[in-house]
Amino acid sequence: MLKKILITILCSSCAFFAFADELTLQEDAPKTYVVKRGDTLWDISGIFLKEPWLWPKLWRMNPDINNPHLIFPGDKLRLVFDADGQPMLVKGKPELKWSPNIRKDMKDANPITIIPLEVLAPYLNYSNVLTEQVLDQSPYILGGDEKYKSNMEGALLYVKGDTVPGQNYGIYHKGDAILDPESGEKLGYYGVLAGTAKAIRAGDLDNKMPSTLKLESSKREVRAGDIILPVNDNQTLPAFYRMQNIAGNDIQARMISSYNEVREFGKFEVVLLNKGADAGLDLGNVLAIKRQSPDVIETQDGPIYEEDASRWYRLTRPNTSDKRISMPKEGIGHLMVFKVQEQTSFAIVLATSKPVQIEDLITTP
Repeated sequence: MLKKILITILCSSCAFFAFADELTLQEDAPKTYVVKRGDTLWDISGIFLKEPWLWPKLWRMNPDINNPHLIFPGDKLRLVFDADGQPMLVKGKPELKWSPNIRKDMKDANPITIIPLEVLAPYLNYSNVLTEQVLDQSPYILGGDEKYKSNMEGALLYVKGDTVPGQNYGIYHKGDAILDPESGEKLGYYGVLAGTAKAIRAGDLDNKMPSTLKLESSKREVRAGDIILPVNDNQTLPAFYRMQNIAGNDIQARMISSYNEVREFGKFEVVLLNKGADAGLDLGNVLAIKRQSPDVIETQDGPIYEEDASRWYRLTRPNTSDKRISMPKEGIGHLMVFKVQEQTSFAIVLATSKPVQIEDLITTP
């Protein structure tokens, strides 16, 4: 079940230390902080650190916080310094007070995590980019035990291709083509989830006997020709995401789309990137979201943005007289890669100082 999936961050890996040698505190970092419902480890670390992806170093060597996932809403955290002057967080010791009053604030039973489980779980199982190779090699639906175009839960579906009895499968339509926003190259097709099914009988391709699935849920019409891909719906997923830099690799990526298909979005939005395993991306990679500041042209009337110049100026200005100043790219947030395919990957926005736009750039921090 999805509730069994543990979304957490592995704290013991030395990969964390590839980001920087020393932690840098926020100028207004508080001395204490009380954990609130809805907080994540990233949120709390961002209150104290300028680079919140270094949060494992902030919680290190702490006998009170052996497992940061045992931090609960209501816990009091204190900022202290070790013998080398490096900051670390410890749990504040509660002060015991005798009182006849009944305690009103009960500690939440759920420890905080780096990312809320319910945000990622559907994408871990069902988000897919269908490449030509996947479409050519995957088993596909032949039909059902009834001549229905729209099958109900419990219907039997027959599949051409090998299946594993007891395995859960997602059933996918071939969606729109996915184009690289930079090169225009076709990277695959969106996998449109039509439903989920469980294999109950293996087939025999040599004797032209199809495999049999039992349809367990349907989101839209299941059609002949839809492909099936295995999912981990009833399994514990590989759950330790190592937040890590991309060692020796300068990633320059672009966002292709957001899950909600909007132009601007914020924290916990899932996005599709135009880079994947072939570019060196891996699970847990933290990437920076940057925005190009608009260029300025110096004219005899003063600096202007090109779009603010008159049409006459843009048509008649000699190129040699332009004094174009290229403005820098500014960081506006971070995202983390959580699912990687060959040429694409899925990532989740961890934090942002302003609404993220599809046109924004994705780079190494």
